[in-house]
Amino acid sequence: MRTTRFAALTVSAVFALAACGGGDDSGSAASSPSVSAETSADAHNAQDVSFAQGMIPHHQQAIEMAELADGRAASTQVKDLAARVEKAQGPEITTMTGWLKAWDEKVPESMPGMDHSGMDGMAGMMDSADMGKLKKASGKDFDSMFLTMMVEHHEGAVEMATTEKSKGEYKAATAMAGDIVTAQNAEISEMRKLLGEN
Repeated sequence: MRTTRFAALTVSAVFALAACGGGDDSGSAASSPSVSAETSADAHNAQDVSFAQGMIPHHQQAIEMAELADGRAASTQVKDLAARVEKAQGPEITTMTGWLKAWDEKVPESMPGMDHSGMDGMAGMMDSADMGKLKKASGKDFDSMFLTMMVEHHEGAVEMATTEKSKGEYKAATAMAGDIVTAQNAEISEMRKLLGEN
């Protein structure tokens, strides 16, 4: 009798545990659609990471170049353009840094006067020799050098942003890439006019 009762209790306990386990499974299944929906809304891929990690130092160098204009440029149009570059690209660096932190990815280091020699292969980046020449120039020589370099720099950014638009997955990143293409192509046309190329 005792054995039969023990066996019955054991079977009951197994069913009770199974029922509890089933409840947990159904609970997690019920919550998983919202989790997956959230994930798809924030989905990003390797291209998005590459875009942010590349565009941050690219923008940092553009700002470094633009900051030189205030005390060196002769043309008010060049100074105005440089100010707009700083105003647009600073907040974009902050935004992209936030993405990388949220994705638990490496954020490129930012230091005043940073050495960009490791970035020489990146589209449109100036090497340390170019930056040295720009820092030594002033007046009309600076204006001409700055505009020529910044056209090349912007063309590199447009190339990077175009790749992001076609291959990126994160909607905020592809939207920013579209804004970069539009804004920097317009500034390229403006700079070419100032150089007398248009």
